[in-house]
Amino acid sequence: MGARSGNHGTPQKYDPTFKGPIYDRGCTDIVCCVLLLLAIVAYVVVGVVAWTHGDPRKVIYPTDSRGQFCGQQGTPNENKPFLFYFDIVKCASPLVLLQFQCPTMQICVSQCPDRYLTYLGASQSSAQLQYYRNFCVPEFQNLQKPPLEVLKDKECPAMLIPSTPLARRCFPAIQAKEGVIMVGNETTYNDGLGQLRNVTELLEGAKKANVVLEARQLAMKIFEDYTVSWYWIIIGLVIAMVASLVFIVLLRLLAGVMVWVMIVMVVLVLAYGIFHCYLEYAKLKGEAGSDVSLKDLGFQTDLRVYLHLRQTWLAFMIILCIVEVVIILLLIFLRKRILIAIALIKEASRAVGHIMSSLLFPLCTFFLLCLCIAYWASTAVFLSTSNEAVYKVFNESTCQFSGQSCNPETFNTSNVTKLCPDAQCLFAFYGGETAYHRYLIVLQFFNVFMFFWLANFIIALGQVTLAGAFASYYWAFKKPDDMPPFPLFSSFSRALRYHTGSLAFGSLILAIVQVIRVTLEYLDHKLKAAENRLAKFLLSCLKCCFWCLEKFIKFLNRNAYIMIAVYGTNFCTSARNAFFLLMRNIIRVAVLDKVTDFLFFLGKLLIVGSVGILAFFFFTHRIKLVEDTAPSLNYYWVPILTVIVGSYLIAHGFFSVYGMCVDTLFLCFLEDLERNDGSDEKPYFMSPDLKRLLKKRNKGQPDA
Repeated sequence: MGARSGNHGTPQKYDPTFKGPIYDRGCTDIVCCVLLLLAIVAYVVVGVVAWTHGDPRKVIYPTDSRGQFCGQQGTPNENKPFLFYFDIVKCASPLVLLQFQCPTMQICVSQCPDRYLTYLGASQSSAQLQYYRNFCVPEFQNLQKPPLEVLKDKECPAMLIPSTPLARRCFPAIQAKEGVIMVGNETTYNDGLGQLRNVTELLEGAKKANVVLEARQLAMKIFEDYTVSWYWIIIGLVIAMVASLVFIVLLRLLAGVMVWVMIVMVVLVLAYGIFHCYLEYAKLKGEAGSDVSLKDLGFQTDLRVYLHLRQTWLAFMIILCIVEVVIILLLIFLRKRILIAIALIKEASRAVGHIMSSLLFPLCTFFLLCLCIAYWASTAVFLSTSNEAVYKVFNESTCQFSGQSCNPETFNTSNVTKLCPDAQCLFAFYGGETAYHRYLIVLQFFNVFMFFWLANFIIALGQVTLAGAFASYYWAFKKPDDMPPFPLFSSFSRALRYHTGSLAFGSLILAIVQVIRVTLEYLDHKLKAAENRLAKFLLSCLKCCFWCLEKFIKFLNRNAYIMIAVYGTNFCTSARNAFFLLMRNIIRVAVLDKVTDFLFFLGKLLIVGSVGILAFFFFTHRIKLVEDTAPSLNYYWVPILTVIVGSYLIAHGFFSVYGMCVDTLFLCFLEDLERNDGSDEKPYFMSPDLKRLLKKRNKGQPDA
């Protein structure tokens, strides 16, 4: 493809002084550099303010009606980690759904009740009354006080019900036996005032008090699975890391053979997946309940239920068949381009081999990203807990002050108790009406924005560093003799010293788009219950457009960073030059570059699939040699999915270096074709394999 000018810019001309990344460069996009530094200072100030006003105990510990934390060390409630509700039925109020605070007295207790007991019944026995005392307000001391007065003053609950702790809160031990809702072995209970009530009332209260009860039970089981399988998960991730490293080393030595082996192995792994799904599908034929449709079954917290349905395995089999057919068709139609892609991968393997420290550099990026995530998460928690305790008036009868804010210290002497004798001033939620609390949402938005900006900046810094190092390899005419002594360190120093502003500029644009996407997702979540179809349609279109825009900006930024690393130009100039260079070679970009991405994806798929299959056979006790070694789990898919996701991230970390190397060499390769013609004055810098595939040669220099 010949180089051309016009709408896609002017091709690069031969420059006898150009020998790769230039060293005589100046600072670029200084304004953005200053903005980033000011934003970081402001971010630190926000963090200090959040840490000064925030209190993470509000998240860790439940809060009783007095606004005190349950189970916190150094307080009277240190040995009382559980929150007990006087009347769980009142938790059926819609207020619970909004603020998770029931309109009933709540106190901290050392353990949840384990028996049925009413206060009227307990007052007949000193031993039972002493036990009952553990569930009364701390101020209650007069055990001789008439029971009706105690209940009227709400000093003790009218009854105790067998309960179990969940999320540090005492909930009735509700269970279903043969379709009947029961607490313990009873279907009714005494409300403490001589009336029998149905257990279903407790169930409604418990459901409202904890609308995510089943989800939390699922989370607890998942947590249990992690506690007994975490070391096996780590072993699986180590295997994935070793497999990735071995694969990279083999790719360095046998790039062509490894690529074809990788392609064949992926096809075989998918074929086995299809075969296994068919075996499971056939095995379930005729079994009771296996023909139930997923739609009729609905959502089940025990995901193993789905594995007993033929429809599940049929869906898996269809998906794998589609993926298999797509991959085979792509291999058939792109077989010629795969040869050129293999040559690029071979060249990338040589570059990585000469700059082995590049394989460890992603650890630096990962460490900086972890610091960024930790700072964002801690700031978000402290900001969300910066609010003050808000107390509201709760009452059973009609009262004009119901729902109004109150002060528990002066409540008993206020007019509210005179006009509404049964009213109580109870803790409702954490909030506030000061200027600081009104701007909390703005501070949280700034926290999210800075997280995206800094995370993208760290990724950009890693990309520019790797691009500069690999470009110095390509433009070394005699490799590795003409390469600088420490290419990775030199590239990192240039990026920080001269191009912090350009990296801040590119990451800022991407961060703005990502924040808009997050905002659209938030609005979509809020409008789920709305019936305005036009608004939903427009929102879906905006989400799609900004998703495409984010992908395009990531692609443009990546190539702009390569130009910055090589030429030292500012972000806009680099982005324009990279875009025009790619447009002048659009066919190669659309086919060759994407084929290498596809091959790397197959490599990651091979590693993840192999480790995932090994984890599946291990955790399902199907490996005879270690059948008794595998732990017993509630859900065996928990460690398997964890190993699969972790393996993908590890493989992606290794292949990201190769991906950046290929992209850098690809742009340098295109520039090489435009700058040089193979003559003695303008020789090509590309490898002999690429010259042979493209039928290019340097005159007077026989190619190996």
